[in-house]
This record gives sequence, C-alpha cells and structure tokens, in this order.
Amino acid sequence: MVNLHVRPATIDDAPCILAFIRELADYEKALDEVTASLADIEHSLFDEQATARALICECDGRPIGYAVYFFSYSTWQGRNGLYLEDLYVSTDHRGLGAGKLLLKHLARQAWSNDCGRLEWSVLDWNTPAIDFYRSIGAQPQSEWVRYRMEGDVLRRFADA
Repeated sequence: MVNLHVRPATIDDAPCILAFIRELADYEKALDEVTASLADIEHSLFDEQATARALICECDGRPIGYAVYFFSYSTWQGRNGLYLEDLYVSTDHRGLGAGKLLLKHLARQAWSNDCGRLEWSVLDWNTPAIDFYRSIGAQPQSEWVRYRMEGDVLRRFADA
C-alpha cells in the first residue's frame, strides 16, 4: 500500500515544480516552449502578491506530481471559479490515485471557497487524461474555443 499525501507547495518546492513543468511539456511534445526559470516560478507562485497557487502530491514522502491553479470569475454565476492550469503525475507513478487525489483536493478547495465551478483544459489527443476526467464525471465544453495571444503578437497588439 502506498502513502499518498497532497500538501500546499512552498518556495522550497520551486525546483521540483519547474522539473514537473518540463516533464509535462515533454509529455505534451512542447518542451521547447518552456521559458519559465526558477526565479519565474518562485515569483509567480510564492511572492506575496502571487495569484496562482500550487500543490504537491507525495508518495511515501517523495514528490510525484503537482497541480497549479488560480481563482477565476464567472459573470453568469456571479461567483468565483477555480481554474486548474496544470495537473501532472510523473509517468512511473500513474495509476496509484495521485491525479484523483489532487483533483479531489482542488474540488474541496473550490467547494469550501464557494466556487461555482472547477475547470481545466486538456489536449484533444490526450486520450488517457480525457478518459480519466470522464470517469470522475467531468464533461467537455466543446462549444467553447480557446484563443490565445502571446509573445510578439501580444506585444504588437498592446502597442497598437
């Protein structure tokens, strides 16, 4: 029997979180897109004014996964929501229940903060994740298309 535990991340976890981010990006075939540095992670997750938060999932005291989330807002509900930016469990620790434990922790966080929803995105080719999410009752929101501006496009638009 494995001993799984979820806890809030601390600044001492920043190197581990960055390593998990890189593992996730590699899994998603996008490692070359990771530009975050250790200082970026420390600043964006642990500075006093940070709006994003992180969790660490441990197995027998060793980090095996993480989640990064932030509170969003729904005008239609007139309530906050919780948006899950990243959920990752290292490949050699999948199937132990770590992902489900992280999601339950987030669901409790959302519920206790009177959030109207818990949302996240998944790549359309990530069948294992999609199957897992459906198995716990999550439903895809296919009517919404996500848009993004970043890098030079964002700068040019902001400057125009």
